[in-house]
Amino acid sequence: MTGDGAQDTCDLSVVVPFYEEEEAIAPFFSELLPVLDALDATTEVVAVDDGSRDRTFDELRRVFEADRRVRVVRLRRNFGQTAGLAAGFEAARGRVVVTMDGDLQNDPADIPRLLEALDAGADVVSGWRHDRQDAQLHRVLPSKIANWIISRVTAVPLHDYGCGIKAYRRHVVAELRLYGEMHRFLPAIAADLGAHVTECKVNHRPRTLGRSKYGLARTVRVILDLLTVKFLSDFSTRPIQIFGLLGLLLAVAGGGLLGLLGIERIFFGVELGNRPIVLLAIVVLITGLQFITFGLLGEMLARTYHESQGKPVYVVGETLDAAAEGS
Repeated sequence: MTGDGAQDTCDLSVVVPFYEEEEAIAPFFSELLPVLDALDATTEVVAVDDGSRDRTFDELRRVFEADRRVRVVRLRRNFGQTAGLAAGFEAARGRVVVTMDGDLQNDPADIPRLLEALDAGADVVSGWRHDRQDAQLHRVLPSKIANWIISRVTAVPLHDYGCGIKAYRRHVVAELRLYGEMHRFLPAIAADLGAHVTECKVNHRPRTLGRSKYGLARTVRVILDLLTVKFLSDFSTRPIQIFGLLGLLLAVAGGGLLGLLGIERIFFGVELGNRPIVLLAIVVLITGLQFITFGLLGEMLARTYHESQGKPVYVVGETLDAAAEGS
């Protein structure tokens, strides 16, 4: 492998998070780099080692020493795929950023097709593994259900939110703020920022090396993060509309019920001391008033909410960068 030194900017950055993929490093780059060589563009690869405990970083160092278009960012511990992508986005210099998984299931030969879709006017192109080579019962079926739910909740219909290969224009990446498990919702988040999102069929290959890091246990976290995405998309700048509406409904219901009970007591002499419904009405009224208060407090915080996430989601332990070495 040979390559030019890193530049301040380039046409294309390929961001690839790795976590304990030592066996996949060499074959991955032996496929990716010839694809980049064939492009009429200046390119770089940002490889993020997400705290691997095997020889992943050593293998990435070998690739870096052979081709200085490859830059390696090593995180101090495993922060998760979202943080790995955030670190890669921060380090990327390209006017276009392509993300890929490093487990050899994504095909680097699909990159030119994604770039063509960007040239056609899209801001974000999401891969669609239309012939997915994974176990049907515990991988493909749950994924189809999740994609249907995410598409309906976010109003950004895509067949495959979980596909790792995607392409972004630089201005979209610069506006993204990632945490939690938000990486799977990137197209929806980008669409909320005004980006034109489309999808493109890509090749998908069965996993032959290493082991999958995903399981059904992640489903609960995905659902909770989906609720977060929906809330931030629809109500982050107007929280009173969700907290206030719910609080108003509860307050009216509780107040109305107390009013009816008061009428019964005053005009019909109905005893209320031994009726649990009185306590229920009071609790509902107080809960409603609390929700309204939450909404008002949320309105006070809304202007500074996004900037309040100043704490980084990753900590860089070591960086291999040809440009830095030459300075």
